[in-house]
Amino acid sequence: MTSNTQKPDESRSKRKKEMENEASENPQLSSLDKTELALSEGSQSLCKPEQLEKVLNEMNKEITNLLSKYAHILRQRAAVDASYVQELDGILKEARTIENHLKQKRESLKQRFTVIANTLQS
Repeated sequence: MTSNTQKPDESRSKRKKEMENEASENPQLSSLDKTELALSEGSQSLCKPEQLEKVLNEMNKEITNLLSKYAHILRQRAAVDASYVQELDGILKEARTIENHLKQKRESLKQRFTVIANTLQS
C-alpha cells in the first residue's frame, strides 16, 4: 500500500524536476511558463500567499509589458497614418492648383478664339 502512495508523489517530483531542469536550461521562459512551474508544485504552494503574490506580480509585469508593446505599435501606425494624410493633402492641394491653372488656360483660349472669330467675320 505504501508503494501505491509513493508512485504519485514520485511522478509529481519527477515532473517538478523536469520543469526545473527546463527552466534552468532556458532562462528566457515567459512568466506563463514560470506560472505553470509554480502551479505544478502542488496545491500546498498555492496556499502560500507569498507564492501566489509572486506569481500574480510576474503575470502583471508580463501583461504590462505586452500592453506597452501594443501601445508602441499603435503609436507607430498612427504616425504612419498621419504622414499618409499629410501626403494626400499635399497631392490634393497640388491637384486643385493644376485644375485652377487649366481653367484659366481654357478661358484664355476661349477669349483668343473669340478674337480670331471676330477678326475673320469682319
